[in-house]
Amino acid sequence: MKRIADLYVRVSTDEQAEKGYSQRNQEELLRKYCGINDIQIRDVIYEDHSAKTFNRPQWKKLLVNL
Repeated sequence: MKRIADLYVRVSTDEQAEKGYSQRNQEELLRKYCGINDIQIRDVIYEDHSAKTFNRPQWKKLLVNL
């Protein structure tokens, strides 16, 4: 059975992006992991809201589409 994943990529501050945690870097690492582990990527979701709460638009959209 083929495994399928949605990638959720998020940063909340410019500082995080500048220290190597940019959305581009996160997506690249997640794609490599999926490739190594034979996981098919269905969708990539990008978010730039704070992690203080789960009141994030793209996170809510992801949960609705599960």
